[in-house]
Order: sequence, then C-alpha cells, then structure tokens
Amino acid sequence: MDRAAALSIENIEVVYHHSVQVLRGLSLQVPAGAMVALLGSNGAGKTTTLKAASGLLPLEKGEIRGGAIWAGQDRLNDMAPHLIARSGIAHVREGRHVFEDLSVEENLIAATLALKGRPEAGKPDFDQLFDYFPRLAERRKQRAGYLSGGEQQMLAISRALIGRPRLMLLDEPSLGLAPKVVEEIFAIIARINRDQGVAMLLVEQNAFAAFEICSHAYIMESGKIVVSGSVERLREDVDVQRFYLGYAQGQTEVASFRDVKHYKRRKRWLS
Repeated sequence: MDRAAALSIENIEVVYHHSVQVLRGLSLQVPAGAMVALLGSNGAGKTTTLKAASGLLPLEKGEIRGGAIWAGQDRLNDMAPHLIARSGIAHVREGRHVFEDLSVEENLIAATLALKGRPEAGKPDFDQLFDYFPRLAERRKQRAGYLSGGEQQMLAISRALIGRPRLMLLDEPSLGLAPKVVEEIFAIIARINRDQGVAMLLVEQNAFAAFEICSHAYIMESGKIVVSGSVERLREDVDVQRFYLGYAQGQTEVASFRDVKHYKRRKRWLS
C-alpha cells in the first residue's frame, strides 16, 4: 500500500477478550486529502476499524493480531492513543461524547490540551470553527448538555479540528439526526475537506449521504471488505443499490429487507 497515504490498513486481524475475532484480514486505504466512506451493517466491524486506527482497542480489551496500520510513515499498531492524536489523527466517536457540564467554548479550550507536543497545529482558531458552525458561536457560553443532537455533533467535529488534523475518523456523524441537519453537517464536512485538505474516513449507515461527499467507498461484512471502488461504480452495482441505497435499476419500489437473508447467501457478493 501507499506509504504517502493518510491511512493504510494492511491485512489486520482484531480480537476482543483474547478470543472474539472481529476483523479478519481487513485492508483499506485513505489517500491524502481524500474522503472515503466505510459502509456496512451493524456488527460488521466498522467502529472497530476506527478504534484500531486511533489506538483505542486496548482500552476495550481489544488487540491487533497481525497486519499493520500506517499513517504516512508512522506505524500505529502499538502507538498510544494520545500520541496518535498528536500525530495528526482525530477520531470523532459515535455518540458525540461532549463534556456536557462545560460550555461550548470550554469544550474547545479543553481540546487544546491535545495540541501539546504538536507545534505544527499552531494557535487554535476558534473564529474559523465558528465560521464553519455559526450556531456554536451563538451558543458559545451555553452548556454543551443543553445543545441539540446536531449542535453536539458540530461541537464534536469542532473539537477534532482544534489540532488541525491531517486525517479525521468520523463514526456515524448522521446518527439520530434529522435529514435536514444531516445535510447541513455533511456539507460542512465536505467544505472542511476542501478548505484544509483533511483526509477523512467516514463510517456511515446513511449511504446516500456518504456517497454525496465521498469519492471512494468500502463495504464491510463480517469483519472484512467485500466490495470497494469509486462511488460512481458502486452506485451502479445492483447489490449496493438494493441493500444500501434501497432500490435497484429498473424497479420503482423500495427494496424489501426481508430479502436480506437471501442476499447474505449470495456467493457473488463475497467473490
């Protein structure tokens, strides 16, 4: 794989509690400055993939057995999470995880602690963050716990941007949000990518939203990649249409997910 890529995952195996295998020879790549989607059903291993890249696995009794994870020339396998963050990799976890008793501004100030040991990040630019997310500027003195779900997601993304990362790992940013809010947040994510050249690996269930802003996508099943390619190519794939976009060429009705068992038996998908 390309060592100049923002992220290269090479044939990794991940096990929890020394026995439960979650990832099975998984490989993927995020080119520098690119936006890449990682799709799959619940339990496919998407979140575990992000935790492997950000060093969080040991905190949850998980470990990488075999394979390697690279961010440029940095090998991440045995690197501590705080060192991975300081190397320029930001992980926006599922569920937002803001400090609810702190104000919006205090949440951003707390995030500056991650800048220690990363001088290239420079001085935090709160004005730029508030330009991306004007609603946070309006609520800068408000406790984060009183923000709406969409506003909390904006705050979580803003905290990740404080360190001016070269790679962002975004875990289900659309989760639990209204469609209009999802559209707004995804438009801002795409703008951040354009403005700052930040590479992004986007884990999503919302394939429509992910395909609007990403150039390449991987689809996981049972801990490994089963389909990958450009978004344009995957949009034309009948299986992707039926089971991730909810339709297939030539049909007008939404696909029934009662057919999922049949779909999982199709060997062509895993070929």
